[in-house]
Amino acid sequence: MGKTAAFFDVDGTLYRDSLMIEHFKKLIKYEVLDPIIWHGRARRTFEDWDKRHGNYEDYLLEVSKIYLDSMKGLNKDYLDFITNQVIKLKGERVYRFTRNRILYHHEQNHLVFFISGAPDFLLSKMAEKYEVKYFKGTEYLLDENNNFTGEIRQMWDSRSKTKAIKDFISLYDIDMKKSYAYGDTHGDYDMLKMVGNPVAINPVRELVMDIQKDRELQQKISLIVERKDVIYQIPSDIPIL
Repeated sequence: MGKTAAFFDVDGTLYRDSLMIEHFKKLIKYEVLDPIIWHGRARRTFEDWDKRHGNYEDYLLEVSKIYLDSMKGLNKDYLDFITNQVIKLKGERVYRFTRNRILYHHEQNHLVFFISGAPDFLLSKMAEKYEVKYFKGTEYLLDENNNFTGEIRQMWDSRSKTKAIKDFISLYDIDMKKSYAYGDTHGDYDMLKMVGNPVAINPVRELVMDIQKDRELQQKISLIVERKDVIYQIPSDIPIL
């Protein structure tokens, strides 16, 4: 019999925002980047989302492009202090439900994986904090001097996450029918479909629409909405948009 695993997205599923954006803000705070970068395009994009005029995934994609351009040429080792500060100061800013589920899976001796679009150098530190041995994030490529090249191997789309999970399945003999997945965006859709126990946490509109169109997924998925200090579970009725 194969092993039981739990696959967690991180940004928006565990962490209550984006690790990449927190890093971006810290780089500006510590004057590694010019504040005008944030107060220009990035802030306008954020405010559009914050006022609920924009699309969450479009917002993250737009800011990630600005972030990636800004990171080009910076030295990874030089930024280690700031990277550590993000996790030290913000690593507890998580959803209670998801944090408790990680503890549950550890207690059950399940294999726990982080599969996230967050930068790999941030995700590795978040995984260490929550005692998660296995993880796969967006790889930010480096040159021979450990400087960021401005190129990535992304991990926020369904196709990339599916490939990562299939690699983990072959390595660790995972029984997907017994396994769990936790996500919040369209990029997590295929990951949720692959397991016997999918959970959508504060799902964005696009993911809810995916679920509405997929009768098979509807029959097995749970929807979790966490607001303030209350956790709501919607086991069967999918919200009407």
